[in-house]
Amino acid sequence: MPSFQMSFIDDAARWITIISCLAIAGGVLLLINKRPELSGRMKFLGYMLSVLLLTLALLSMLALSDSANMQWQQSLVRVGLAVVNAVGAVALLTNLRALVNLPLPAQVASEQRRLTLELATVLQRYEMALRGSNVAIFTQDRDLRYTSVSKPLFGFPVEQVLNATDAELLGDTRSGPIHLLKREALMTSELRKGETEVEEYGTKRWYDLHIEPLRDLSGATIGLTGAAVDVTERKENEQHLRLLMRELTHRSKNLLAVIQAMARQTARHAGSIDEFVEIFSARLQALARSHDLLVQEGWHGASLNDMVRSQLGHHFDHERSQVTVSGPDIFLKPEAAQNIGLALHELSTNAAKYGALSVPGGQVAIRWARRVPEAGGGFELSWIEKGGPPVTPPRARGFGSLVIERNLARALDGKVDLEFDPAGLHCSVEVPEQHLTPGR
Repeated sequence: MPSFQMSFIDDAARWITIISCLAIAGGVLLLINKRPELSGRMKFLGYMLSVLLLTLALLSMLALSDSANMQWQQSLVRVGLAVVNAVGAVALLTNLRALVNLPLPAQVASEQRRLTLELATVLQRYEMALRGSNVAIFTQDRDLRYTSVSKPLFGFPVEQVLNATDAELLGDTRSGPIHLLKREALMTSELRKGETEVEEYGTKRWYDLHIEPLRDLSGATIGLTGAAVDVTERKENEQHLRLLMRELTHRSKNLLAVIQAMARQTARHAGSIDEFVEIFSARLQALARSHDLLVQEGWHGASLNDMVRSQLGHHFDHERSQVTVSGPDIFLKPEAAQNIGLALHELSTNAAKYGALSVPGGQVAIRWARRVPEAGGGFELSWIEKGGPPVTPPRARGFGSLVIERNLARALDGKVDLEFDPAGLHCSVEVPEQHLTPGR
């Protein structure tokens, strides 16, 4: 082959080498610039490779010249190339383990799928937990338009909340406190907490708001993120507790007045201190049993059937009970339960001492029935004794008679009829509807 052809091929090969080295070196430097997250070790290897390629390109360019003056320059470049090769070899050997441990593309893809699945699972659990709780998580932009929300908010579906403002959802008046709170958090870039009241479907609900600034990677505030916690149940419980405290104060005063009157009347009719202590203690226990039933029902009231069985419980323990009870389920208000409980105690005590319950063959029938609305509603209770000793009207009214006839009628605005029939004591009580309350 002619020498000029070999020279042309040799020059072409050198130019291809020069262009290729420059292109590869430029590509490596561009990759390093585009991937700032690369480690320092990987960047160093990239720079060494670029220098090696640039040196090789320079050496090829010098080899194109046949001038004798270029011999020393070629030698200098060869020395530089040798140094770069040596440094590169050392760097490669010292980082060989890290390069060997680099994951394969298939491994990277598999790990990415695993992480994506794990993230989706965590996100699903997060959304499920939020749906089952009373917390709504949301984000808003700087114009305070909702950009995301985890569940319906303020009674509005998610679709209606997105891209809307609080004013568009609630109106200017109701959204005013919320808007001020969020604007303050946005301007100060600090955490803010508050409470707001919202009307949903005709009922009031309360929310605790926890608002924080939403920042980008540079730290600039781009909006808000927050949580709205539905605290309606807590608010209602607090209101009920305050009502109970006021009711407790009122009833405590009434209870003290009842106990004071009970002590005064018991002392007036007691023949000795021992008799006073015995009778007064029994009446206090009867009052306590009524209060136990009221406490069990949260002081909303007490069942008449439970009240009867509570006051006459010891008479139901025998195999052949001397007491029969019948009547529908009726629920008494607290004051009515307290007064009827005392009256039942006095009737049972009198029957155990002088009446039907003082002899084995005596019987007491306790019945009650609802009254028709035309008669004023409410209910009528009757106490009927038979089979006991002959009954004679007392010469003087004792505390028991006062509790049954006078106090019960006055306290319940009802009618009490106490009949001392020789065959057995009869007592009937008419209680108006106003002293009844719905069941449990």
